[in-house]
Amino acid sequence: MKTSHIYKLLVLSASIATLTSCTDLVNDEKDSVVNEVVEGGFAPVNVPEALASAYKDLSTYSDQAGIYALGEHTTAEMIPPTRGVDWGDNGVWRTLDAHTWDASHSYILSAWNALNQRAYKATEIIASNPTPVQKAEAQFLRAYNMYWVMDYWGVVPVREVTQGVNDLPKVLSRSEAFDYIVKDLEEALPNLTKAGPSATNGIATKAAANFLLAKLYLNKSVYKGTTPGGPYTFDKADMDKVIAYVDAITADGYALEKDYFSTFSSAAKTEPILLVLEGTAQNRWFMTLHYGQNPSGWNGFATLADFYDTFESKDTRIGAPAKKDGTQYSGIGLGFLIGQQYDDKGAPVIDVRTQKPLSFTRDVPLAGAATDKGIRVIKYHPANSGKYILMRYAEAYLMKAEAQLRGGDAGGALTQINTLRTTRGATALGSLTEQNLFDEIGRELYWEGGKRTTEVRFGKFTTGEGTAVKEAYTTLYPIPSAALVSNANLVQNPGY
Repeated sequence: MKTSHIYKLLVLSASIATLTSCTDLVNDEKDSVVNEVVEGGFAPVNVPEALASAYKDLSTYSDQAGIYALGEHTTAEMIPPTRGVDWGDNGVWRTLDAHTWDASHSYILSAWNALNQRAYKATEIIASNPTPVQKAEAQFLRAYNMYWVMDYWGVVPVREVTQGVNDLPKVLSRSEAFDYIVKDLEEALPNLTKAGPSATNGIATKAAANFLLAKLYLNKSVYKGTTPGGPYTFDKADMDKVIAYVDAITADGYALEKDYFSTFSSAAKTEPILLVLEGTAQNRWFMTLHYGQNPSGWNGFATLADFYDTFESKDTRIGAPAKKDGTQYSGIGLGFLIGQQYDDKGAPVIDVRTQKPLSFTRDVPLAGAATDKGIRVIKYHPANSGKYILMRYAEAYLMKAEAQLRGGDAGGALTQINTLRTTRGATALGSLTEQNLFDEIGRELYWEGGKRTTEVRFGKFTTGEGTAVKEAYTTLYPIPSAALVSNANLVQNPGY
């Protein structure tokens, strides 16, 4: 019998797998289900164990690197400043910000590996005689992971369980991958559980499938287009589908949270569609807080003043000051942290490196940043954070508004957006344009991991501050060099 970790099949040879410990090439057998590939046939997996492991694997989306970094650090919402020797990391963060990445970028490789590994795990479950519900959940998980491969790289490698260890995965074009993913979701929908909002929604449901279908059709012109970077034409029939899928989510009991930041807490009631139940959302505060704060962070990522300035002062999404009432973590505010920072008892935090009061500034350079530079961001608060959110109702709600606008119902879209804005304490808009809709999506969904996809759809991905390479080809990432070596069916994306 010949045994091999299944996840190596889609990505790299064993010799390449030793390059780095941060690429998720091989899952830890103590934490994940590892299947045997038997020479001459497929050995079915234990479906309940493999499905539980596949849900556990969603935790990769909550990491600050890899998948999340490709979706946020390349946009105008986030900057990863190098502070002295901190966050240098051989330039991996700076190249994402400047759009100067290449096919050897470690986070492009780690994201590619993680997503393709997880898609294949779902394929194994589907091939192992699951119940109809188990199969539907696995189809959703395969679709979800394949969606991000399609979105980031424009092609998707697919391996069948009947293929031998040395057989190369076939490669779907972006258009073919779109159809493949839609088929999985449409087949899964009837057998998925119908469930309303819950702070513990951690499995695939009808609402989750409808959410992903809405996102697919909203971006269909991008995924079915022949030229990276557009221009894109949005078909009304596709926009009508987006609206129908979102209406189905609403019918399952989902609604906007009245308190914006409760969405990201354990008290969330009306918005959570799909969460990562494994682990916590702690990376989201560690990656931005200063060393001297409680909890002590990694003093990393910040937002840009231009983005911060798109908010009205009375918009509740801009945040709330720290309570400073002596309780644990009460020195940390919500939303955008700017100006003097305080400890839990209300005393000014002192920057241990400069011995000066810690006051976060509006300005922040990409390189050579002092420890106080940059506005920090807290959506998940360490005092009451909920589980990390992959899908929430407000994003679906915004997808409907965009589909209404692009489908010719500007009045309906304006009503939709103004309902959201008044819920968030912001002034109602007099009219709705693509630009102010784009701004509204940013204000609602900032730092949640999907801004790159939105910028691409609106034609803004290559125009952001600090972008050194403004060519349309950068709307797709390069196929990792190591993946090209391991699969001759892959062809590098144009421009790289």
